[in-house]
Parts: sequence; structure tokens; C-alpha cells
Amino acid sequence: MKPRHKRLAAIAAGLALLGAAAGLVLYAFQSNLVFFFSPSQVAAGEAPRDRAFRIGGLVQTGSLKRGAEGLAVQFIVTDTAHSIPVAYTGILPDLFREGKGVVAQGKVGPDGVFRASEVLAKHDENYMPPEAAHALEQAAKAGKTVVMTK
Repeated sequence: MKPRHKRLAAIAAGLALLGAAAGLVLYAFQSNLVFFFSPSQVAAGEAPRDRAFRIGGLVQTGSLKRGAEGLAVQFIVTDTAHSIPVAYTGILPDLFREGKGVVAQGKVGPDGVFRASEVLAKHDENYMPPEAAHALEQAAKAGKTVVMTK
């Protein structure tokens, strides 16, 4: 085999290995990828039914209900245009309140209730998760009234 052919074979093998490595990295990344959807997008059917995603907005005032078990809670997340009921079992963040920003991660069940595996609340009165702030801005642009409490 000529040196030129050996060099081309080595380059081809290197590109094949690089392609395989990139494919494995992308496959691993895809299984850990979690997208954000607003309640309006979930109501429109844009959110996946078979994988976990994040939903964010405001906790609707008067919607928080605690279960008899103590750790089970239900509340409604709204972007002022649409609302999605959320069920969660676990300890809520200290700053979780009605009328405040929240992001929950989980899946929508067959009954239309979002089953959260994780709930995140805002950090202080000036902070709102960027995804939730963007969803509220989009609802405001659509002509909906947005009421935020501190």
C-alpha cells in the first residue's frame, strides 16, 4: 500500500471514530435533555406525552391543596392564558407561595394532571426563572392581563 493510501485510510478511520463518539455523546445528551413549556403550550398539545419536561408560570392564588399524607400537594400553574393542574409528593421549597413563580419538572398523566417529580421556586422578590418570565411576557403580548404578587 502506498503512503498516500495509508494516510487516507488513517484519516477515514479517524473521521469514523470521531463520528461514532459524537453520536454516542448526542445519544447520552438526548436522554438527559429537558425542555420547558408554558401552560398554553401544554394545553395546545405541544408538550411530549412520553417524556419529562418542565412547566412554569405562576401558582394560581387559592389553588394550593395539601393532602392528608402531609407531603402530597396539588396546585395550579398558570400563565394567565391557560392553567394546568399539578400534583406533587415531596417537600416544597421554602419560598413556594401562591401567586409566585414556579417551575416544575415531570410528565402529564392520562388524566391531564402534570405529575411533578421536582418543584423549583423563585429565590427572592426580584428573581423569576427565565423560562417562566418569558412565558408570562408572551401571555402579556397576546393581550392577557398579568398579575404578579410579591
